[in-house]
Amino acid sequence: MNAFFYLAVLIGGALFGAGLTLATMIQPEVVLAFLRFQDWGLMLVLGSAVMITLVVYQLVPRVMKKPLFAEGFGKHVLFGSRQTLIGAAIFGVGWGLSGVCPGPAIAGLGTGNWPLLYTLAGLFAGAWLQGWWASRSR
Repeated sequence: MNAFFYLAVLIGGALFGAGLTLATMIQPEVVLAFLRFQDWGLMLVLGSAVMITLVVYQLVPRVMKKPLFAEGFGKHVLFGSRQTLIGAAIFGVGWGLSGVCPGPAIAGLGTGNWPLLYTLAGLFAGAWLQGWWASRSR
C-alpha cells in the first residue's frame, strides 16, 4: 500500500470520528436514551447514514470504473450465516448494555472519556474469543 492509501484512511477515520462526536454518539447516555425510545435525535443520524449509503452504493459503481484502492467493486452477501446472526445478536446485546459500539468508543477516547477503555477491552476480548473459537472448530 502506498502513502496515499494511508492518508485516505487517516482522513476518513478523522471525518468519521468527528461525525460521531458531532452526533453525540460518543456519549453512552445519549445512545442508551435512544435505545430506550426516550430520545429520537439519533434516529436522524441513523436515517441519514442509511440514505447516504444507499445513494453511494447505487451511484458510485455507475460513475467509477473501480474503487480507488481495489481492483473492482465487490458484492455483499445480503443474509449472513448462522454464526453471523449469532454474532450480530451478541453485538446488539453488548451495545444495549454499554451504549457504545466500536467506532464511538474509539472516538470517545479522543474526548477524554477514559471509562470507554472498559468497553474497548471487552470488544477486543470478544474478538479474540471469537477467533479462538473459530480456529478450534476448523
